[in-house]
Parts: sequence; C-alpha cells; structure tokens
Amino acid sequence: MYINFPPQDISGLPRPEKTSAEHSHKLAVQIQQVIKENGGAIAFSEFMNLALYAPAMGYYVAGQRRFGADGDFVTAPELGDVFGRCLARQVAQVLSAIDGESDVLEFGAGSGRLAVSLLKELEHLDALPERYLILEASPDLQQRQQETIRQQVPQHIERFVWLDSMPEQAISGVILANEVLDAMPVEMFAINNEGIALQYLIKKSGDGFQWDSKQADGKLVEQIAHLDLPAGYSSELNPAIDGWIAMLAESLRQGVVLLFDYGFPRHEYYHPQRTSGTLMCHYRHHSHGDPLSLVGIQDITAHVDFTAVAEATVAAEMDVLGYTTQANFLLGSGLTELMPIDNLNEEKLTKEQLKMNHEIQMLTSPAEMGELFKVIALGKDFGQPLSGFAFRDMRGKL
Repeated sequence: MYINFPPQDISGLPRPEKTSAEHSHKLAVQIQQVIKENGGAIAFSEFMNLALYAPAMGYYVAGQRRFGADGDFVTAPELGDVFGRCLARQVAQVLSAIDGESDVLEFGAGSGRLAVSLLKELEHLDALPERYLILEASPDLQQRQQETIRQQVPQHIERFVWLDSMPEQAISGVILANEVLDAMPVEMFAINNEGIALQYLIKKSGDGFQWDSKQADGKLVEQIAHLDLPAGYSSELNPAIDGWIAMLAESLRQGVVLLFDYGFPRHEYYHPQRTSGTLMCHYRHHSHGDPLSLVGIQDITAHVDFTAVAEATVAAEMDVLGYTTQANFLLGSGLTELMPIDNLNEEKLTKEQLKMNHEIQMLTSPAEMGELFKVIALGKDFGQPLSGFAFRDMRGKL
C-alpha cells in the first residue's frame, strides 16, 4: 500500500550555490545506485543514513559549514559561553567524585566551541579532566575543532584526543552528546488497516526519489504495535537507541552520560494529536518537511523519545539519574551566578552583558530552547545526586 505524503513546498528556501547543487546531485545518484542494488527500494532509515553519513558525501562528513549564523542551524554552545560554563559545573561535580583519573568524552563536537567553553570553566573551577576525548566522524570538523582549540585554549591542546570510534578501554568520567540523538536515522511508519507499513524510497526520474511502503515485520512490528496507535497515524521510531546506549554502558567504567536534545517522553511524542510525526529538515536557518530534496546539503532530524532512552538505559544496567528541561538544568547548574549584576537595569549593562542576556533568553525561554530541549543523565556506579537536576527533576514523566 502506497502512503501518500503531502507534497512539501520548498520554493521559499534559498537556492543552493553551484558547488552545493552539484554535490547534492552526485550524492543523489549514489543513493539511487544503492536503491538499484537493493532491488529497487530502501527503507527510509537507510536513505537518512546515506544522506547524513555517506563516506565523503553525507551532510555531516562532507565538509560544508553547518553550525552558526552562516550555517543551517545554531546549537546551544554556538550561542556563546553560558551553556558550556553551566555544563562545566555539572561536569566538575562528577569528575570530583571519580576515583583516580577521569576523562570527558564528547560526541560530535561541532565547531569545538563547547569544548573550549568547558575547558576554560573547568580550569577556573580547578577541575580539569585528564583527557578530553572527541569522537568525530568528519575530518573537516576535526580540523576545525583543532584550529579553534589551538587558538582559544592552546595551553590544553595536549589534553585533547580525537577518535573515529569509541575508545578501546572503558573510561571513567563524563560522556557528553549535544544534539546527537536527533540525527540518528529513524524508521518512518504509518498505521493502516492491514497493520504497520514502513516507508521506503524508490528511484524517480532524474536524480529524485519517491515514497513507497512495505508492511513491517519482525522486532519493529512489536515495538510499534506496543505504542497502540490508531489507523491513519504516522510517525518515526529510532531502532538504534538500544544498541547505542548499550555501547555507552560498555565504554563507561564509572561516571555519568549527559544527553541534550529536543524531544518528549513517549506519551507526548506519540500524542493523539501529533499524527504526522516530528521529522524535520534544516537548511540555512529554514525548517521544512521534505527530506527527499537538497540531499546531502540539508540536515534531517527527528525528535527524541526520551522514554526509549530511559528503557534502554535500564536494559544496559545503568541508572537514570535525572531528566529535565534545558532551562531547569541550567538553573540547577549555576546559571543565576553568571547573570549580570545589573540585569534589571539595561542602561548599565555593557555590550557583553547584553549579549549574555540574549544568550540566556535563547537558552531558557519556553519559546526558544528552554522547554523543548531536554537533558537526561545516565549513570554507572555513580550514586551522588546531580546538581543540574536539583531545580526540577522530571523522571516521573518518563
């Protein structure tokens, strides 16, 4: 049964420059070849994986600028130093409780801005880790991170180690992942009268793609059927969560995993009124719903089911130590101590203080990142209450 997704109007998006358009065309042709080799169709999860991570061609590995004002979107660390400084206080608490040497491991460090903010504040707090490990798949981003770190914290460059896979030996300390889960390939599904249909992609004339579907089977049927959704409902499911959390558990000897992302607990993610899922694309600070266009030069994301994260954590024999909104986490991590003293009198604020006020507004406002973005903490052999969740812990909502 073919499920017809409504066409998406992307006519208002900026036109890609020639080199970007050529890059997108080449990747689309590569994906079409994969479709041909797989009998004429591939699951959406495979399409998303190729669009984002195809070697040397995918969105996250090909070298184009993605973060900041001249990219496609802005993450919390790119706004300034407030996010990193608050996070450093939570990291410092964990590192101080670790017996022996401790490390920080960051997934996908973007421009390197978060690493710089963290190291500066951890130095100020006298809580520097033995090593700062960065797991980064993009050679271009690795180079950019190295340049940023050499310029901003040259005294700590020897602490940094770049990895292209998880460390061979388990570490003690803190594992950080900011907006990593939302970029994991998802399965798109729809409930129909015959059961559960998974979305597939087939080749279209030229370098395009069109939707198709096949009835789901195996473990995915069990996972989706468990959600008890009505006919006509469509959404996404991340099948990689269990394995990814299990990998973190194997890689952590003692310490805490902090995951930051936009999403909901399951009862909100699959709310009866959210009948078309959460999949979204980001291109030059424009959001739209067409993942089949601008292949390789736009981001494709889906919100996070934090209940699935919590279930995977328990299955991996770790503990869920806290869950809250980004605003609550920052308040619990000393945000008010960083705010300008003359915050109520804008005439007395310096340019830097005004900039910080704007940053805090973006990070904490319910209309911006404050409520939609959540933080979940996973622990292994770690019993202390975490300060970042002291303001409000929402584990009961999972």
